[in-house]
Amino acid sequence: MSAATLLGRTSASTEVPPIIHLDNVSRVYDTGRIQVPALQNVNLRVEDGEFLAIIGPSGSGKSTMMNILGCLDRPTSGRYILDGQPVDELDNDGLAYVRSRSIGFVFQSYNLLPRTSALENVATPLMYQGVPHKERLARARAALERLGLGDRLNHEPSELSGGQQQRVGIARALVTEPALILADEPTGNLDSHSGSEVLGLFSDLHALGRTIVLITHDSDVAAAADRIVHLRDGELQEGAAA
Repeated sequence: MSAATLLGRTSASTEVPPIIHLDNVSRVYDTGRIQVPALQNVNLRVEDGEFLAIIGPSGSGKSTMMNILGCLDRPTSGRYILDGQPVDELDNDGLAYVRSRSIGFVFQSYNLLPRTSALENVATPLMYQGVPHKERLARARAALERLGLGDRLNHEPSELSGGQQQRVGIARALVTEPALILADEPTGNLDSHSGSEVLGLFSDLHALGRTIVLITHDSDVAAAADRIVHLRDGELQEGAAA
């Protein structure tokens, strides 16, 4: 499989449903004594190939939004349709299946397996899909080489810089060819130079047709996207990218 295939997801037609459709989604946490609303009647559409940033301060509901979009949590009310699949119709096994095939996660803390090579880290998600070992390694190698890490295939996370670790994380997110790349504060642990490189990489992936949702508190990071929405007190407001 070519690197272009790994990195490019093109639409067969402009008449396609959105990758993400949130319809009046709310999430309320019941502490037993009080109910705490984290998201309130959120409506959102993210089209195929779009690069969206969701920005908000601490306590705005970003973590809850991340968990809902990533199928790690369920709305209390409303409906979430991901890449044509109504999430509310899925049981826990179904959610895990969707997570492993439709979403590529990029985390602030990288979440790489320690004492495991970059190549095996990137290949790991394919193991859960039943991809044969030889093909897993070939696809992982292609993804890492495309991201400039062809000379770091056998390096463990402790032997890589923060920026390189995040590139491994992005390669791991891409290797399953997901419909959506969901990035949670992806530059939060990086210096400014490495952070700029990672944002440039997201822009390159977007130019190749990838759908990216970036969640951040930083307006400079959000400015890399071509659309910004603001999350405040659990409510979503549209805003134009700088």
